[in-house]
Formats: sequence, C-alpha cells, structure tokens
Amino acid sequence: MESDETIVARRMLLTGAIGTLAVIHAPWAMAKLPKTGVKGLIAGASDGALDKLAVPGAFYRDTAVRILLPGAGGKLASQLFGMGDKLGLTTNLTKSLNDAGGKAAGEAKPVFRAAIDNLRWTDAPGLVTQNDGATRYLQTTAGSVLFAKVSPLIGSALENVGAYRQLDQLSKGNQLMASAGLTRDGLKRSVTEQALKGIFHYMAGEEAALRRNPAALLKGVF
Repeated sequence: MESDETIVARRMLLTGAIGTLAVIHAPWAMAKLPKTGVKGLIAGASDGALDKLAVPGAFYRDTAVRILLPGAGGKLASQLFGMGDKLGLTTNLTKSLNDAGGKAAGEAKPVFRAAIDNLRWTDAPGLVTQNDGATRYLQTTAGSVLFAKVSPLIGSALENVGAYRQLDQLSKGNQLMASAGLTRDGLKRSVTEQALKGIFHYMAGEEAALRRNPAALLKGVF
C-alpha cells in the first residue's frame, strides 16, 4: 500500500505533467493560467519576498542584496566624496539607499501582482521543472515593466529617507559626480536596478520553498 507521501508526490507529478502537455499541445492557448496555477505560485513567492524585504534594515543586513552606491560597488563614490567618506557620510547614505529599497518593497505588491496577472505563460516545461522557473520567467518577461513601475516608488522613497539631500550635500562642488552616475537620476536608476535584483533573488528562494511543500502545492499553489 502506498504511503501518503508517495500519493502526494504522484499527484504533484501528474498535475505538472498535465499542465505542461496542455500548453505544449495547444500553441494557440496563449491564455493566462489561473491564479491557482503557476500564477498562484509566483504570486505567493512575490508576496513572501516583498514582505521580508520590507522589514526595516532587511536590505542592508543581507549582503547578498545590499544596495550600494553606483560605481564599482560604491568604491568610486567613496573616492570622489573624499572627506565625506572619512566622516562616514557615505555609509549613512548607503544605509539610506537600503531603507528606500525596503520602503519601496513595502509598496510594490500591487505592481508585482499586476505584472503577474498580465503575463502570458508559454514556457511550461521550464516553469514546471526549475525550482525558480516562474521567477526567472517573470524577470525576463516583465523586468522592464516592473522597472518602470518600481522606479517612481524608489524615487519617492529616496526623497522620504533623505537620500537625495545627503547626496546633494556630499556632491556639492564636485564636478566629477555626474560622470560617475552620482546624480539624483543616476541614483534612482541604480537603486531601482539593485532593489529589483534583490527582490527577484528573494522570490527565487520563496518559490523553491513553496515547491518543496507538497501540501501547499496540492492546495492550488501549482
């Protein structure tokens, strides 16, 4: 007699196989998958990642996703700021960038949900077999859309945490700042890119964790 775990595993494989074949043999079916399918999986991963990164200090504490000043991982900025760096002002600015990333993450759920809802899922084999398949698909397919939507959130957050003001103080009279990307626009672009990279990094982990949970999968996550 089969164990409960064996039965669960068999159902998971059958569900994935059916979903894969349905898309492969229906090229006309560019229709969106239901929220209880892959969209449910990636929506859960998205929510989980954003919740974790929205916790104050989360971006800065994790060196894998820490947001740095533009230019050689912040090293160029340190050289250009001179005395400001010696006084620890660039460290304070870096922490402000990460605070801004966290604030934006806390407001980005609707943006990610909209991007997920608007996707047309066509790479079924990859989505089924890769632990982070849905995350990768979202990143490659909707990355530019998410950048455009998240960028204003980052801009507002940078203003709210005082990052722009700190940048203006540090770069006052320094003519080399613009060429190094250390302007308000350059900073917003860099922080948006790094924040999204961090969010996708966390989403991949969340997706893999959801896939490892058979009970959650059978409840309609996949």
